[in-house]
Amino acid sequence: MVGKIRKKLVGKGGDRVDGRKPNDLRPIKIEIGLLQRADGSAYIEQGKNKILAAVYGPREVYPRHVSLHNKALIRCYYRMASFSTEERKSPAPSRREVEISQVIKDALEPVIFSEFYPRSMIDIFVEVLQADGGTRCAGITAASLALANAGVPMRDLVASCAAGKVDGQLVLDPNDVEDKEGEADLPVAFAPQMGVVTLLQMDGLLSKDEFDQAFKLAVDGCKQINTLQKEALRGRYLAVGAVGGLGQGEKGGLSRVG
Repeated sequence: MVGKIRKKLVGKGGDRVDGRKPNDLRPIKIEIGLLQRADGSAYIEQGKNKILAAVYGPREVYPRHVSLHNKALIRCYYRMASFSTEERKSPAPSRREVEISQVIKDALEPVIFSEFYPRSMIDIFVEVLQADGGTRCAGITAASLALANAGVPMRDLVASCAAGKVDGQLVLDPNDVEDKEGEADLPVAFAPQMGVVTLLQMDGLLSKDEFDQAFKLAVDGCKQINTLQKEALRGRYLAVGAVGGLGQGEKGGLSRVG
């Protein structure tokens, strides 16, 4: 029996399955301050990804015995909605969601001045409404903006992007089909002003030269996304100044690319 031949995801001219060139990000839309009851919130669309992040705190720790005497306790909850994927996902937290929750927390904690708020806690919620590959990276980008919108003191924003290898070609910001059928995936989170990498993971196989090129490609993607983050924040607070203040539920920051 002859096996099914997979369609190539990268054409001879470098065109990808969605029409992008190897070094192109997916179209990105960012909004800030959508949720009225959260201390800070942000929404990102990256390709077909639709992700909402909310921050609560700093606030009193509950239960109190988990508090830290010298800094704030930072907790993160990443969740994919049952309707976010093609096949209905179980509403129960999966092992993967627990792992990504920790990954997002670890990527954001180095930039937060948590020592300013001993015996308090900061909760970060990342809700994936629609998934299309790279949700951990887009979630980090949105959560960083939600922290800034909440007024949490930070050393820098964190932007996140992945590079991958598809049909032997290194590509930026792989979508779902490229992620699943590609040879490698390299998610990176980067704080540009600090020049610090806060997340580096890899799935698949790359040679040393390919790794170096993919890492540079991902960092360049992070820098492009960071520009959009700053534009969205600037737009949010220019809007606040123009109208004399906006509530959390009123849209004020918007940034797009693509």
